[in-house]
Amino acid sequence: MKNYIAKRNSYPRDPFFDAFDDFFKPVFYDDSAYSMRTDIKETDGGYQLAVEMPGFDKKDIKISLENGYLTISAEKSNKEEENKDKNERYIRKECSVSCQRSYYVGDDIEQSSVKAKYENGMLNLFVPRSEPKKLPSHNIEIE
Repeated sequence: MKNYIAKRNSYPRDPFFDAFDDFFKPVFYDDSAYSMRTDIKETDGGYQLAVEMPGFDKKDIKISLENGYLTISAEKSNKEEENKDKNERYIRKECSVSCQRSYYVGDDIEQSSVKAKYENGMLNLFVPRSEPKKLPSHNIEIE
């Protein structure tokens, strides 16, 4: 359920607020469902991101780079109007899932330099490391 606000990451944890948050949490809420867990590994040339996205097809995933943020979003839906199996008793069957996550990669990264590959429920991305800008030094005269 995407409208549920996850528990705060404040330390130390306050048991009063944890109980308050859990009270309003939906009964069948799963914290791990579609959270897009990501492993980030630094290499010599850049960063490798391994994003867990089980159940999605390659066509369901969109990757964009804007203002230094790499955004991964996925959306899928399944709707059946007609009951094909006469033993089941449903009139309409719907399933819709969407998730999104953004990573700040820097303003100097170009979209064409980011490489992506999706297989077996894992999205693997390579983001090249941007070189730090070297500003010219200036001497300031003292009055």
